[in-house]
Amino acid sequence: MFKCFYPDFYLDSTYEIDFETWYEEGYRGLIFDIDNTLVPHGAPADDRAKALFCRLKELGYRVVLLSNNKEPRVKLFHDDVHVPYIHKAGKPGIRNYCKAMEIMGCDVSNTLFIGDQLFTDVWGAKRAGIRTILVRPIDKKEEIQIVLKRYLERIVLYFYERDVKDGD
Repeated sequence: MFKCFYPDFYLDSTYEIDFETWYEEGYRGLIFDIDNTLVPHGAPADDRAKALFCRLKELGYRVVLLSNNKEPRVKLFHDDVHVPYIHKAGKPGIRNYCKAMEIMGCDVSNTLFIGDQLFTDVWGAKRAGIRTILVRPIDKKEEIQIVLKRYLERIVLYFYERDVKDGD
């Protein structure tokens, strides 16, 4: 029932992803959500995020930021990491996931999506055919509409973790 929302992988943090191994496996494009995936909601890129983007570029990844936020917020983060971005992305709609892959010159076979929300980030990427990595939110302080969605996410994640444990 909930499997359409299940991520392919679920990790504690973006910063623990083994991007070198994914690159060795042929992945070349990375699409990132920003808020609570890379930095707390509304924050500019911090030193850890800047270092990550430098490392990703050195490895040879192409990267696009995909955010439902308005341009001033997305541009604030972009100005520190210097990768293409799509603002007001309309996630979970798939149009801008496809546009991000086009920008990178990638396709579903070599693209990963990294985000912190099931019902926008993961569901949209899965609908677009992209492999997904869900990460735990960086900060508990969130807008009320996201807080409410987190309650529903807990239900889905309960079944996800049960199914993963059972090998489904």
